[in-house]
Amino acid sequence: MSTLAAQDSDPGDTPLLEETIGANFERTVAAHADGEALVEVASGRRWTWAELDADVDALARGLLAHGIATGDRVGIWAPNCAEWTVVQYATAKIGAVLVNVNPAYRTHEFVYAANQSGMRVLFAASSFKTSDYAAMIAETRDQCGALERVVLVDTDDWSALAEEGTAVAAGAVAERLATLAPDDAINIQYTSGTTGRPKGATLSHRNILNNGYFTTELINLGPDDRLCIPVPFYHCFGMVMANLGCTSHGTTMVIPAPGFDAEATLRTIAAERCTGVYGVPTMFIAMQNHPTFAEHDLSSLRTGIMAGSVCPVEVMKRCIEDMGMAEVSIAFGMTETSPVACQTRSDDDLERRTASIGRVHPHLEIKIVDPVTGETVERGQAGEFCTRGYSVMLGYWDDPEKTAEAIDADGWMHTGDLAEMRDDGYCNVVGRIKDMVIRGGENVYPREVEDFLYAHPDIEDVQVIGVPDPRYGEELCAWIRMKAGAEPLDAAAVRAYCDGRLAHFKIPRYVRVVDEFPMTVTGKIRKVAMRETSTAELGLVAPG
Repeated sequence: MSTLAAQDSDPGDTPLLEETIGANFERTVAAHADGEALVEVASGRRWTWAELDADVDALARGLLAHGIATGDRVGIWAPNCAEWTVVQYATAKIGAVLVNVNPAYRTHEFVYAANQSGMRVLFAASSFKTSDYAAMIAETRDQCGALERVVLVDTDDWSALAEEGTAVAAGAVAERLATLAPDDAINIQYTSGTTGRPKGATLSHRNILNNGYFTTELINLGPDDRLCIPVPFYHCFGMVMANLGCTSHGTTMVIPAPGFDAEATLRTIAAERCTGVYGVPTMFIAMQNHPTFAEHDLSSLRTGIMAGSVCPVEVMKRCIEDMGMAEVSIAFGMTETSPVACQTRSDDDLERRTASIGRVHPHLEIKIVDPVTGETVERGQAGEFCTRGYSVMLGYWDDPEKTAEAIDADGWMHTGDLAEMRDDGYCNVVGRIKDMVIRGGENVYPREVEDFLYAHPDIEDVQVIGVPDPRYGEELCAWIRMKAGAEPLDAAAVRAYCDGRLAHFKIPRYVRVVDEFPMTVTGKIRKVAMRETSTAELGLVAPG
């Protein structure tokens, strides 16, 4: 085993952007005024950079007319749409803190986010799928103490606010923009913690502008590229890695649909000749296994990013071999770190790009520590992944106690992820501290078992969890999605496949064949819900 400490840093060859989001956006507009900035496929609408800037300024003037001051909170509760992007840059130009409200939230969660953040104005879609936002807002309006105005973006509310802005001096937006600083708070994103109330990760211009910029620098994004964005804007993947990554490079933003749709994404890549596409693993799995996959011309693709949760090796290989994404990248991080802390490079060999989460991001530090002692472990040993640098959030909104629990006195963000660092500095995630299964004193990382089972010819997707066991403390339970036409596997068949190839304590005792996994709106697997369901269905009781 190596005696190198599991710690690394990258000073970066390119300096950090020491400017605000609005200033950076205006630089791009000046450089690429007539280039295509934004495409919304569902409506057929298109904007050049100059046209997008005009719409952003019109909305920003409307917010100034309403009296929005620097630091005031403005919320948005909507699926992906062009208006989401306009709101993002309009609030950035006037220094309003954009509060991202999860599109999956219902009334109780919305009221909490509105009051905890103190939002004054809310932009919202009227409805989407099973969410009637207009009705939920009407039902709870009197419970949201600071909320003064609701703008339904798909109604006349939108144009009415812009019309009010015509009474504001044309130079007012530029005057406000000139007063803003890169370290100002500009965004609040509520984390979906497994326990307790969601916490509002508060991010600055410097945090998210640089993270979007460097994430896309590493996939060589430029003005000639077109990025297909099926990942949600309300999350860092959409608004930072995609939108800010594009606007800081003059790259065209392409919105394939309001919510993820595998066929719509494939169709958009082909029709718009997209050179890149983003997704979480479940999105790529859905695209690669869609019945019409072979019918779509994906020859324009060269790059993209897979992130958001652990990326199965087999899925990554298909991105390269079947989707033509020769320069696809893996990115890893969390909302509280803006989000990316590690990423593979476009010139990495296949092994690094299919068997790791990459190495430390430019201008950041990372280390792997013993979760109990806090001491840095040796390379090759598992421990908690920690990161430090420009990307670490300002803190949790109005919650200094939770902030202090997450960020230590030396500025290290403790992620709760279990990882190991190889001798070459590349890292692997082996699970979450809370997901690690301890079976009879043996530590089992579900990721290892999942990667092994992904190679089964009949398995499309798999998730492994720990469930209570009176003898061993915990046992493994595998939730499996079968490939189309494959016969369902039972526990005996899975054991037979694993026998002699995995240590006995890593072989799942229970197997559950399902059509889908419980997931968050961002495509992350809800393993807590899986544990609860499995424990109840199997009639298990925790030891003791």
